[in-house]
Amino acid sequence: MNATTETPSEIPSNGKRRKLLLTIGLLFLLAGAAWALYWFLVLSHREDTDDAYVNGNKVVISARVSGTVIAVLADDTQLVKAGQVLVRLDPIDARTTLSRAASALARTVRRVREERQTAAQLDAAVVAARLELARARGDLSRRRPLVAAEAVAREDLRHAEDAVRIARQSVIEAQRRSSAAHALVDGTDVAHNPAVLEARATYLDAWIAAQRDVVVAPVSGYVAQRSVQLGQHVQPGEALMTVIPLNALWIDANFKEVQLRNLRIGQRARIVSDLYGTSVVFHGRVLGMAAGTGAAFALLPPQNASGNWIKIVQRVPVRVSIDRRELARHPLRIGLSATVTVDTTKRGGPVLAPDVADRFTGVTDVYATDLARANALADAIIRRNLGRDAARARAPVSARPARSGEPGRFAPARRRSSNPVG
Repeated sequence: MNATTETPSEIPSNGKRRKLLLTIGLLFLLAGAAWALYWFLVLSHREDTDDAYVNGNKVVISARVSGTVIAVLADDTQLVKAGQVLVRLDPIDARTTLSRAASALARTVRRVREERQTAAQLDAAVVAARLELARARGDLSRRRPLVAAEAVAREDLRHAEDAVRIARQSVIEAQRRSSAAHALVDGTDVAHNPAVLEARATYLDAWIAAQRDVVVAPVSGYVAQRSVQLGQHVQPGEALMTVIPLNALWIDANFKEVQLRNLRIGQRARIVSDLYGTSVVFHGRVLGMAAGTGAAFALLPPQNASGNWIKIVQRVPVRVSIDRRELARHPLRIGLSATVTVDTTKRGGPVLAPDVADRFTGVTDVYATDLARANALADAIIRRNLGRDAARARAPVSARPARSGEPGRFAPARRRSSNPVG
């Protein structure tokens, strides 16, 4: 016979088959239970995204005054320190403007002195006009009795009366001229006259502009996007280069809207950058969440109420800090990709910032200008041009307080001279 037959020993029994199936099913059940337990204990308390990028402050460097570039002292990729000179501008224009402002201040002091002398001269003219009026009245009083005795012609009496009226009007005119002159100088000395104070402020502005012919770095960092060139004429506010402080970076992680329900400010985060891979792990905390989705702040926001509509899951930027010590050991760059995992076990924190920030986001003192020297120079110009009035100036303009009740006196002169100009 050609057909072969299997022996009973080669066919598995039903009991063994059942045990095999039960073992396989038990393994699947154990694997599912382990996975469910892992999800409940670990994965349900985590939110992660790989749509995350390194971000930081990009400090745009610009000139504060116009001028021609004569030196560029920093280039791309170079490290610069706060206060370091980056660009120098031609100082000739600023110095010329300063000289003109000094001359204008001196002329103003002399003009105010002239106005004070003019006021005194017009006071003397008032006295002379009153004397002339008194003389005319005396002549009239002497002529009136003589007219009754026909010793003087009535025409002479009329001339005397006209002379009195003319002298009276001359007194009124002289008084008004004197009042107009005193309106320019009363209530203050030469150094505190409003015209002198205005010229002095113009001089201080010119002095400050003369100190700004150098462009300095407000913070320490690395230069990027340098566009300034030698010989270029720059305007105030024109971007010259960018300084990026790489010691203060953060992560902008774009989480899906369905992942936000358990995110809270202050939760711990684990960051893995594509630059270093899983060999380097950064740690940080959730700093806050944006006030809108990325699409809402796009240049062309979506118009979901018009045309055909397709639902798209939105993403919200979440800012995550990076430990600065870890950042110092393993530097990052702006724009690098990262994967962020947030531990959402603790969900008692706020979703939005509950209080107003009580600290500076950034502060620098490299632009502070000490006006003590400028005030001293302005006071010296005023004193040199006071002449005979110098003895009356008992204190410099920048330090002499205003007396109460004097019109035209600028009381805050002391504060203005002591405040730094940033």
